[in-house]
Amino acid sequence: MLQNYFKIAIRNLQRNKVFSLINIAGLSIGLACCMLIVLYTKDEISYDRFHKNVNQIYRITSTETAPDGKVQKFGITGMMPGPAFKAQLPEIENYVRLQGESYNIKKGNDILVQDALKVDSSFFSIFTFDFIEGSAKTALKDPQSVVISEEVAEKYFGKESALGKTLSINYEDKFQPFTVAGVTKKSPQNSSIKIDLLMPFHREKSHDDQWINFYLNTFVTLKPLANPKALEAKFANIYAREAKGQLIEAKEKWNFQNTIQYGLQPFLEVHLSTDFRAANGLKDESNPMYSYVLIGLAVFLLLIACINFVNLTVARSVKRSKEIGIRKVVGGDRKQLIFQFMGESFVLSLIAFLLAIVLVELALPIFNTLANKALSIKYLFDTQLITSYFLLFLSTGFLAGIYPALVLSSFSPVDTLYGRFKLSKGSFLQKSLVVFQFSLAAFMMMATLILYAQFDFMVKQDLGYNDKNIVEIATGRMNRTETNTFKQELLKNPTIESVAPRQGGTWNTLANVNGKKEIIFAIDIVDEDYLSTLKIPMVQGRNFSKDFPSDSSQSILVNEAFVKEAGWKNPIGQTVDFFSRNRKFQVVGVVKDYHYNSLYETIKPQLFTCHPDMGTFAQLSIKIKPTNTPNSLKFIEKTFKNLRPTQPYIYDFKDQSNQKQYEKEAKWKQIISFSAILIIFISCIGLFGLATLSAEKRTKEIGIRKVLGANALAIVSMLTKDFLKLVLASVVFAFPLAWWSANKFLESYPYRIAIDGWMFALVLVILVLITILTISYQALKSALANPVKSLRTE
Repeated sequence: MLQNYFKIAIRNLQRNKVFSLINIAGLSIGLACCMLIVLYTKDEISYDRFHKNVNQIYRITSTETAPDGKVQKFGITGMMPGPAFKAQLPEIENYVRLQGESYNIKKGNDILVQDALKVDSSFFSIFTFDFIEGSAKTALKDPQSVVISEEVAEKYFGKESALGKTLSINYEDKFQPFTVAGVTKKSPQNSSIKIDLLMPFHREKSHDDQWINFYLNTFVTLKPLANPKALEAKFANIYAREAKGQLIEAKEKWNFQNTIQYGLQPFLEVHLSTDFRAANGLKDESNPMYSYVLIGLAVFLLLIACINFVNLTVARSVKRSKEIGIRKVVGGDRKQLIFQFMGESFVLSLIAFLLAIVLVELALPIFNTLANKALSIKYLFDTQLITSYFLLFLSTGFLAGIYPALVLSSFSPVDTLYGRFKLSKGSFLQKSLVVFQFSLAAFMMMATLILYAQFDFMVKQDLGYNDKNIVEIATGRMNRTETNTFKQELLKNPTIESVAPRQGGTWNTLANVNGKKEIIFAIDIVDEDYLSTLKIPMVQGRNFSKDFPSDSSQSILVNEAFVKEAGWKNPIGQTVDFFSRNRKFQVVGVVKDYHYNSLYETIKPQLFTCHPDMGTFAQLSIKIKPTNTPNSLKFIEKTFKNLRPTQPYIYDFKDQSNQKQYEKEAKWKQIISFSAILIIFISCIGLFGLATLSAEKRTKEIGIRKVLGANALAIVSMLTKDFLKLVLASVVFAFPLAWWSANKFLESYPYRIAIDGWMFALVLVILVLITILTISYQALKSALANPVKSLRTE
């Protein structure tokens, strides 16, 4: 019996090649997308599970609450919590601190920048990483030792054994030899801790005993019966006791009144945490929302493919009605018919499933690039994944086949054999499913258009300064004399217009204005050429100038946001008190607000100083002429290597680094675009199949109309208008949901586009054109057919 069902299913697929191809294409694309998303989601939830006793590993978190109720959450601490909690709480077995760093390393005559982690010697007693050379127990005991990964070992030592060899690392402002005490295997893809180079923490000469510093990760392992919630309460008591003196001093000096609460975060939650994010040495921070969105897209695609199957099967049911009637007359019961039609569905799903595996293999490189992953087809052979895919196959076959099987098996044999059969209920369902399909398509088109518009807005928005033809180089710390020498050497080249130093990175601090109000702001250490190099305009007062020698010791510039926050009506001449340095400065100019950070953030208070004691320069912004960029870059590199031989030469163009801030939007733009194209494609091939069946069912009607004088345009219009009505109905449902969703999405951007009516009009026009183009081939073919042949075939 099963063999008979299988033969009939294969024959039906062969007899209806177009409709079989449409169903297989749609299902295989939908299944392939689901497989990719299952791979992605499995990878996301598998992060860090390879460590032994991982359920006992926790990260200490910090929650800071201001007097006004503002709460800031950090996944980081200072140096003190780890050793203090371990010493006083027997529930804690061990602790390890971890901080992200980068070091300059000599390799022959070259200076290379190497990512690294500073860690305690207890690192390998808590985290599990496999060693190729050396021992985990002793690798970090020697303060002059390091542990490197096999990739770093090959980078510096080639194929030779790295164990016992030395690396010349710039540590504490001088190159020192460090012995390689261990080499680990490449860190797993799904690890928040990626080992490149590990440097022992206990090399630090100065001991940071401040409780209100936050800059590194602290992990602890708890004993099996320890209660994390009870431990958090004990943390509060220890902190109140140990930090009491420091809090009193901070309140007196800086008016610090915030409260700090330490907590415990399971290590397995770090990767996907949105409150306590993976940072400061931890890699691959993510957001569960990414998985939810991708799962939603995959479900949409598979659902639309199943809708195509249902629509085409039910639409073709009229052609199979006599077959069903005869089967029932000769003794076939409804149960047997359901098995037959379900069998056809599963055969088709099996073919689509096998094709989907091929599509996954072909699409993985592109998907990995978009999702920033390194997934492999070998993941498909994981037991859990095989089970997931088998369930996916069964679900697809069942969802696609159950309704048509129930409908077709319920036909009355008398009605079907006498030609009195009509499928009114199926027609309503068919129309509803088409509306649902194109509602999804319209929604995805709107999502794509809004993402494109927002991304375009962010990369083309006027930043308030000119970032074109600006080369930025990291110089390492330089004093004023070294900086001035560097500038003068660079300006000898006529292709270089100006040079402006800066401290490098973004620094934030706080100070009092007029001895009354405390303000938190970004501080930039610059010289008199910085604003003119970046074409940042002044709105009041003047810029720093060599004509005013006191500028370097007494003057500052502030931006408009600073003036607004301070509540100044006349900012020129106002004072800012850096009580942490016991210095007072006077405002001599106001800089027009510009986006010194990305457009993810509003413009916040900013202050400029050129005081030599406030910090050193570590970056140069070099304005070059666009006429001969390669020669300018060669000259900059040559000058750099002559003057900074112990530093690696790294440069970037300011406009390019600005655009890199929006890589997330660029990737999501591509993901949503691909999804929209696939949804529209699957919907259109389904629509094409329905149009073909509709034309076949109306062959006699079309022939009669042509005999009575109807022209081709009238026939095409007749066949098209019914489907156009369904597409127009779909936007009635899609557009309100798209408008609401877009507004919710854009709320996360402080600078965003406005949702205009032309966007909806454009999507509507595109949908109508796609519908007409999809149907037009079959409509024209039917309209141009010979009516005599049409009537004769009937």
